Amino acid sequence: MKKINVKKKEILQRTGDLRGKAYFVESGLLRSYTIDEKGKEHIFMFGPEGWIVADYASADEPCDLFIDALEDSVLIQVEKDGEIEPDLKKFVKRMRVLQKRVIMLMSATAIERYELFVSTYPNVTQRVPQHMVASYLGITPEALSAAKSQRMKSGK
Repeated sequence: MKKINVKKKEILQRTGDLRGKAYFVESGLLRSYTIDEKGKEHIFMFGPEGWIVADYASADEPCDLFIDALEDSVLIQVEKDGEIEPDLKKFVKRMRVLQKRVIMLMSATAIERYELFVSTYPNVTQRVPQHMVASYLGITPEALSAAKSQRMKSGK
């Protein structure tokens, strides 16, 4: 494990990289994402303070995700093939978020997706561009704008 400082827009990992690492975010903001064959980004998750961001491919398999910094960040970098003391609480939180996200993408309306995003990432909405929020939610920026308007009208 080692502490590293990264600058905004720095790419920590690319799809296809071997020996991906895990990153515990002390300060700042990371994201993990894929880019499809048409060049469209699909954000898998955001990693604000206190979160762990990693691609869960094993150390000898190519990574599926890009990981980059959305803000200047201070991270604890962990080698995947090293000894990792599991922090079960953080792992369970990550799995819970991913499970909710998969369920949401299968069945939720745009407004329900946005409300879940705001409750999951309360401080992230002001820290990232709205097109990234829309990408994460699997909706267009226009649908996000409509969902936000609907949410404001309902007084939330």
